[in-house]
Amino acid sequence: MFSVDFRFAEKFLGTTNIENIYGEILQAHRKLHEYNTFESTAGWLDLPRNYDEDTVEEIVNEAQNIRKKCDVFVVIGIGGSYLGARAAIEFLHSNNYNLLENTPKIFFVGNSISSDEFYEIMQICQNSDVCINVISKSGTTTEPAIAFRLFRDFMENKYGKDGARERIYCTTDSDSNLQKLADEMGYKSFSIPKNIGGRYSVLTAVGLLPIAVSGIDIKKILKGALSALNVYSSCDQNLNDCYKYAAIRNLFYRQGKTTEIMVGYHPKMRYFAEWWKQLFGESEGKDGKGIFPASAVFSTDLHSLGQYIQQGPKNLFETVINVASPKKDLKISSSENDADNLNYLSGKTVNFVNQKALEATLLAHTNGGVPNIVLNLDSFSEEDFGHLVYFFEKACAISACVLGVNPFDQPGVENYKNEMFKLLGKPNF
Repeated sequence: MFSVDFRFAEKFLGTTNIENIYGEILQAHRKLHEYNTFESTAGWLDLPRNYDEDTVEEIVNEAQNIRKKCDVFVVIGIGGSYLGARAAIEFLHSNNYNLLENTPKIFFVGNSISSDEFYEIMQICQNSDVCINVISKSGTTTEPAIAFRLFRDFMENKYGKDGARERIYCTTDSDSNLQKLADEMGYKSFSIPKNIGGRYSVLTAVGLLPIAVSGIDIKKILKGALSALNVYSSCDQNLNDCYKYAAIRNLFYRQGKTTEIMVGYHPKMRYFAEWWKQLFGESEGKDGKGIFPASAVFSTDLHSLGQYIQQGPKNLFETVINVASPKKDLKISSSENDADNLNYLSGKTVNFVNQKALEATLLAHTNGGVPNIVLNLDSFSEEDFGHLVYFFEKACAISACVLGVNPFDQPGVENYKNEMFKLLGKPNF
């Protein structure tokens, strides 16, 4: 069960402001659904309803094959090519996934240009059975391209070209350089839909293959996303929660609140926030506009950022994800000497304390002038994850349209690449 609590935000706005922005939300909705303004880039909109069942079945079957033949799975990608998958694996398993008794271990590379990281993961792979999945729409993005070249050499040295061929998987555009290489070498490949960009691609083979390899039921994730699609597909005078979230974000922005902090209360939510940061950062941050997306894990970061949030400049607001039930809970015992003064909590669970920390922080921060929007989930389930992903994708697209920017391009990302290519001496740069 998914719900949004706006009480800790609305008191900073009033109902009149929300009513006044309705026309802009409606126009944004029409751009997405009626005017086909973004037809070539908004394929994710109907994906949970229209996904190819044969492709999903193929992903499930191939994931099972991968699980049988390797104990290390290396995922090569950057940005939207890895963040969604890593977010799902940590959210639905654990941020300690590779330290637990899970097979295969899953490592993510190609999201930096760190030789130390490449070397260390290759050392881990030396005495393991390995498969790799390179994910790149173009196949030429520098960071994953370097990683793939290194790990392809590693695989061929370890297994020979024929053996490596059976262990290399490519996820890419159907007419990319990477697809041409896959065809030439005989690598198994999955296509990225042309009308879905990287940061909106977690529910395609981009995210679904690594997620399935971890043992997660991807059909349940898609089911959760479909539930969100059904709830957030229309725009009437009573804004649905997704559109209301987009509206409130823009109203706060107009008040000068230029930073939004995504807050979770479990370390396993850290990479979900990283995915969310890319989604909103690349979608809204252009033309001199945009809310800066930041993140924190409480109560950990209350002991580092809490002071700033509580009493620093009032240019921020928080979006809190509250998961009611952890997968496992622990009970606090009683102690004879009570040296730590915790006996008043004996018999209580750790999650009970965590929930009270959340409630206390909501009160403290809102009393201190920091608005909060709370998204409530019952549990860390596949369905809830799928719903949450679609909620934010839809809210992001609507919010960016209200802001007056294109939600689906990222022209600024090319600037650093061009400068780097000049410094590296790449031909024609």
